[in-house]
Amino acid sequence: MLPETLNSLFSLFIGFALAGALASGYQALAERPAGFGLLQEGVTRQRFAAVPFLVFAAPFIIMRNTLRGVQLERRRFEFVMMATVIAGFWSLMSGTFFLMTLRAAGLLA
Repeated sequence: MLPETLNSLFSLFIGFALAGALASGYQALAERPAGFGLLQEGVTRQRFAAVPFLVFAAPFIIMRNTLRGVQLERRRFEFVMMATVIAGFWSLMSGTFFLMTLRAAGLLA
């Protein structure tokens, strides 16, 4: 396997792990699941603070909502596949950004 492929897979996995950790941490602290409705709650400062959180937690939220939709609403395969590709690409980008930040900080070789 090419090194670039391994790097992309690692970024994808790190992105999903980061998203899951953020969403689970939020759920543990707030005692309710994280969702895109955070952008419509509270005062302007809380909405503004929710944006960076949702940028990194979005792949987990998208997949959780998609899998719940399959179970409860019997969503079509095409919709599930499209949501999976979107969440995967989003996870790849957020994982790449996170790894680049760690490298720039000197925490990762």
